[in-house]
Amino acid sequence: MNERMKQMQSWRRDIHQHPELGFNENRTADKIAELLKSFGIEVHTGVGGTGVVGVLKKGSSDKAIGLRADMDALPIEEMGDPDYKSVHEGVFHGCGHDGHSAMLLGAAKALSETGEFNGTVYFIFQPSEENGRGALAMMEDGLFKRFPMVAIYGLHNMPGIAFGDIALKSGQMMTSEDNFVIEIKGKGGHASMPHMAKDPLVTGAEIVTALQLIISRSLGPQEWGVLSITEFITDGARNIIPSNVIIKGDVRTLDPKVQDKIEQRMREVVAGVCASHGVLGTVGYSYEFIALSNSVKETDAAAKAAIAVVGQEHVDENCVICPCSEDFAQFLRQLPGCFVLLGAGDDDDQPPLHNPYYDYQDGLLEIGASYWSCLVHQQLAVK
Repeated sequence: MNERMKQMQSWRRDIHQHPELGFNENRTADKIAELLKSFGIEVHTGVGGTGVVGVLKKGSSDKAIGLRADMDALPIEEMGDPDYKSVHEGVFHGCGHDGHSAMLLGAAKALSETGEFNGTVYFIFQPSEENGRGALAMMEDGLFKRFPMVAIYGLHNMPGIAFGDIALKSGQMMTSEDNFVIEIKGKGGHASMPHMAKDPLVTGAEIVTALQLIISRSLGPQEWGVLSITEFITDGARNIIPSNVIIKGDVRTLDPKVQDKIEQRMREVVAGVCASHGVLGTVGYSYEFIALSNSVKETDAAAKAAIAVVGQEHVDENCVICPCSEDFAQFLRQLPGCFVLLGAGDDDDQPPLHNPYYDYQDGLLEIGASYWSCLVHQQLAVK
């Protein structure tokens, strides 16, 4: 293990052990800022709340690009037991943002010490990616005005792709995300006398089943969507029919028209089923993430850098659309750029993202840092 790898592993594990939720990444931001300063990089903190931007300029060119990593953790209890297990109950890095930050720090150190390029690199450490609020917060705080760049690049590790492989595509690559909350108000009662109640639980169960038909019966074959129920909450008990039920869930699409169609059908389904049971139902529906779309020129650049690092046979330049959503899409709405997926392994025993046993694999750190460095040397080449 080389010295840079040892350092990145140490940084990653320290960040993993001290996870922080969106807009509360104070310790993480302080650590990143201090490391960047120790590399001789100009540092700006508090961008969009807890965001950090490092500025490294070499040569005389005015050209500048941005490299982004996310910093926030998830509200999940870590179930694994590494030596660097989360010290914060109910919070842990179950999506690999600890690794993303460590990789970008590794690239920043290498580029500051030995990098030969002509232009400016902005190392962007973003807060609150998981909640889809950090990118907008940084832009509203003047990210692109204070740090003008011609393009921005992002990366995320992805279980389900072979370890170390890199996947990307131009155009739409990741989906939008909507969230919904359905509240059903009925009339609770004794479990032995359901005829005297207006049961919101049975109503809710029917709604859960009916919602599944939206994708298969309301969307045409050329349309695409995923609808998942993620929570079913009642105020009932062993012998008590509840009075209230809350159903929560998640919708993914690629087309705003499909988003609108799913929301409309959901409202119709809930209203119809609730009316048939004599209970009151309401739907709260929010648009959280927009679909991610890579620009052609920057995707070509990212592909060339990926091939240089891992080899042509390990780069998928026209990958299938990833059903996840990513806050980086907000940056791409304002600037050209490219977001790539770095394979974290496709073995059956590899936990998926957001799993309580998930742990970023340190072996990816060197690949990610090398990709960032290669991209900088390519895009800001000394001529």
